[in-house]
Amino acid sequence: MADALNVPVSLSQQERSDWLKSVIRDIPDFPTPGILFRDITPLLQDARALRVALEGMAEPFKNAGIEQVVGVESRGFIFGAPLALLLNAGFVPVRKFGKLPAETIHVEYALEYGSNTVEIHTDAIRPGQKVLIVDDLLATGGTVGAALDLVQRLGGEVVGIAFLVELTALQGRRRLQGHNVFSLIQY
Repeated sequence: MADALNVPVSLSQQERSDWLKSVIRDIPDFPTPGILFRDITPLLQDARALRVALEGMAEPFKNAGIEQVVGVESRGFIFGAPLALLLNAGFVPVRKFGKLPAETIHVEYALEYGSNTVEIHTDAIRPGQKVLIVDDLLATGGTVGAALDLVQRLGGEVVGIAFLVELTALQGRRRLQGHNVFSLIQY
């Protein structure tokens, strides 16, 4: 009933989510007063929790024929690369502007105060490739929306968008309407 790390293998989706929530640390008034920050670093430090999270994020896409997993800088890299291995797919980074060495395309997107730009190599995804986009957190959806735009401009078929955590009150899912959005944990 358990693997080598003593992780129960028969958890329901709700039990898995509840157990992972118990590992995530709440930090009140960070980064500003009135904000309750969900700190995932204890989950990352716990091999059992990290394994449960990764397997839970991979599960809905096991039979989807994913060819590339796109991870959004920077915490999307933490989850994207191991998910690519679990799904027998390649890994593609979406980086902040100016960080990739070969030819890129980029997109600018709005932040609460200002804007940001992300980019992807032009040869990272072939037209028609099945892609899963991954990030740690779905808040307003701006960053992942930019990554989605880049993948679609390269001709990738976005099969799904996966997150460890979704902050439902911020309604980021609205920005991703028409796509298969999965979040393992919702607050």
